[in-house]
Amino acid sequence: MTAPVPAVGAAGTGPRAGRGTLALYASGSVGMGVWVTVPGLLLLYFLTDVLGVPAFLAGLTLLLPKVVDVVVHPLLGSRSDREARRFGHRRRMMRAGVLLGVAMVAVFSVPPALTGAPAALWVGCWFMVGNLLFAGFQVPYLTTPSDLRVGYHERTRVFMFRMVLLTLGLLGAGVAAPALVSSGGRGDYTRMALLLAVVMGVSAVVALVGVRRLTGACGFRVPDERAGHAALADLRVAWRDRDYRALVVSYLFTGTTTHLFLAALPYVTAYLFEDSRLTALFMGLFLAPALFASPLWTAWSRRFGKQRGLLLSQGVFAAGSLALLPGASLDGAAGVAVTAVVVMVMGVAFAGLQLFAFSMVPDAVAAAEAAGSSKAGAYTGVWTATEATGTAIGPYLYSAVLALGGFAASTEAEPVAQSGTALSALLVGFTVLPAVLMAVALGFQRRYTLDAPV
Repeated sequence: MTAPVPAVGAAGTGPRAGRGTLALYASGSVGMGVWVTVPGLLLLYFLTDVLGVPAFLAGLTLLLPKVVDVVVHPLLGSRSDREARRFGHRRRMMRAGVLLGVAMVAVFSVPPALTGAPAALWVGCWFMVGNLLFAGFQVPYLTTPSDLRVGYHERTRVFMFRMVLLTLGLLGAGVAAPALVSSGGRGDYTRMALLLAVVMGVSAVVALVGVRRLTGACGFRVPDERAGHAALADLRVAWRDRDYRALVVSYLFTGTTTHLFLAALPYVTAYLFEDSRLTALFMGLFLAPALFASPLWTAWSRRFGKQRGLLLSQGVFAAGSLALLPGASLDGAAGVAVTAVVVMVMGVAFAGLQLFAFSMVPDAVAAAEAAGSSKAGAYTGVWTATEATGTAIGPYLYSAVLALGGFAASTEAEPVAQSGTALSALLVGFTVLPAVLMAVALGFQRRYTLDAPV
């Protein structure tokens, strides 16, 4: 167990980790970003336009494995609390992340003989395996800031470093992956997965070192004796927390919206702009602003608070979704230019959505501890289960819109022309639907009241 560290004051005075230590910890987000981005961006399109899986079945293929996550993440959160009390750290479960790249390769290496439903079954099974490995790493990794003996502003600083490295993972994967598979062949998807799997493995190993150094520098707050004994009891405690509940429900709709955006982008570039290479360009424009926006949002939070920043980010993203309509409707360079500008603005908002929401979770944990209960693992388990649900519901909703519009599945060898109704559904699902979902997220977030230093 780490040595005692002086208690932190409410305003955030106390231990501060060095930048090198924070960078090592945040490096784990690079691999996480790859796993979140690549399946979220390419897997639905891979199923419908390479493997010939009907849109509705493709959506179910991504959704059903996440049902397991909803159950597993809270259980892993409680187990993480037990391990934290027993060993004085949470690193044991994180070792699963080293193997995540194997699942990534398997997901995109479908045997040539499989198309349609059999291909969907292969992808779905390996996607479930990957999600379980990801959960074993993600739950204790994201609980780490809640374990530290630091205050309100330092927690934001920790997540700012994480957000910058997460953005590098998102940006690298979001640009490289679609560029590597732009020709649309199965072999291209396999080579892309192999390359990114190496990055994911290195990221997980470095993160294990970073977590150990970070808790050594800032102290480790051991969960109380009531935490981790019964997962259902831990869940009830988390759900009864009014502010935490508002934050979680809001993030469910936020995550659904952003992952719908990712899943829809390859369809928009392929069918509306008729140039799949634009997927890499738009992803770069969407994610690159976060590299400078995250420090700016951190400065905002010190002056105006995290709640105002999150509400503003949600409002801008909703407005940006509607603003995509004219760009996607224009022909040629004008449409690309308008869409590019809107996507960049949405990228700045996306940085705020991630930074503020994730840094509020340790605030909720700290408030719960002040009220007499510290169940950081349970809170994080619920949070990551919510995040996993959003990553599945977003592509599923978009696939449902495509199916309702009559979108026809195809394979790399036999492309299919889409009807006008299908193209209209594709556009509405990319613009109007995300705006509505994010407006709902904003409505729930307004119920959150815990925005003072804890």
